[in-house]
Amino acid sequence: MNVGLFIPCYVDQFYPQVAIATLELLEKLGCTVHYPPNQTCCGQPMANSGFEHLTDGCNQLFADNFSDFDYIVCPSGSCTLHIKEHWHNDKLKKEAKIIHDKIYELTEFLTDVLKVESLNASFPHKVGVHQSCHGQRGLHLSQMTELVAPPFSKPEILLNMVKGLEIIELSRKDECCGFGGTFCVAEAAVSAKMGKDRVHDHVAHGAEYITAADMSCLMHMEGILRREKSTVQVKHIAEILNSEG
Repeated sequence: MNVGLFIPCYVDQFYPQVAIATLELLEKLGCTVHYPPNQTCCGQPMANSGFEHLTDGCNQLFADNFSDFDYIVCPSGSCTLHIKEHWHNDKLKKEAKIIHDKIYELTEFLTDVLKVESLNASFPHKVGVHQSCHGQRGLHLSQMTELVAPPFSKPEILLNMVKGLEIIELSRKDECCGFGGTFCVAEAAVSAKMGKDRVHDHVAHGAEYITAADMSCLMHMEGILRREKSTVQVKHIAEILNSEG
């Protein structure tokens, strides 16, 4: 199984340890992983800001880099959803269809494709799980609490395989953290207040770490935790699933 590893630009620049953990985890699970070195931003920030017509170069580069792999895996629900559902380019309709059918966010790839049933991982800490909006509502990684439907969470299924890890209960399990990509720039005050509410829910229930499948959400909450001089830390789910300590 040849897997193309798609690493979001902000992960590459600010959180390379997340990319490394994703690579190591996939290799431990038997995948042959390839990292196309010419990959850049997927174009989501431009598209979300109303400049989708300027993303043609990003689209073409993504197709050139990733069309030939069996699967494409990304440790970000947000970037995965953009490529999967919001990549519109009349010149690349064939490539878009091919990529749509084989791109996966990391946790859905582990549960739906590899069908992982056990992990050799240890993380003896109390962990709060943040369900990012794109992953939950776009990729259906977890059930929305407002629905009268059986609950599920693909990230939590995997986290429950980690030795010593305790998932804490939250008052508002799937509330938005307020990051929202360009929203945190356009509506900074609202974004910050939403982030504080989300962080405080985790802190109030005894979390030592906050994890998620989107480092962008964690980056937003990490800034709030640092400003409040909190001892609570953030850690991407790939780092926890890859942890052997």
